[in-house]
Amino acid sequence: MSGTGTERQGWRPAFRGWRSRRPFWGGLLLTLGGGWILLTEKASLKVVVHVGMQGLAGYLLPVVMVICGLLALFNPSQRLFYSIVGILCSLGSWVTSNLGGFFIGLALGAVGSCMIFGWLPDQEPRVGRRRRRKAERAAAQGFGEGAKAV
Repeated sequence: MSGTGTERQGWRPAFRGWRSRRPFWGGLLLTLGGGWILLTEKASLKVVVHVGMQGLAGYLLPVVMVICGLLALFNPSQRLFYSIVGILCSLGSWVTSNLGGFFIGLALGAVGSCMIFGWLPDQEPRVGRRRRRKAERAAAQGFGEGAKAV
């Protein structure tokens, strides 16, 4: 203990707090999509450089997808730019990288980019349906008793 009177929470609450302040799932999906496309590439780098720009783009676009996904995780203030570049690279991988990693990498990258684009940093935490209904019932009962007293 550091003498401040507070107990150490552990790594899970710290990670949960870090994750809540950034587009975590979108960045993770975009990174996984780029990684999947890179794994589906079969040609060696010597063959790709010999083939030319079309072969090099097959490696360049997934690398940019991975970089955009990681940057969205670690620099969420620029998330809109990263999501737009990520979706363009995902769609470009359709032509350059084995149909976007046999559709799996393309789908992961597109969904991740859309999740990054739609993430709002100052949004209130979602309240579950059960909690919302319970609060509505409690409010209705409270108003009902107040109406009888008047």
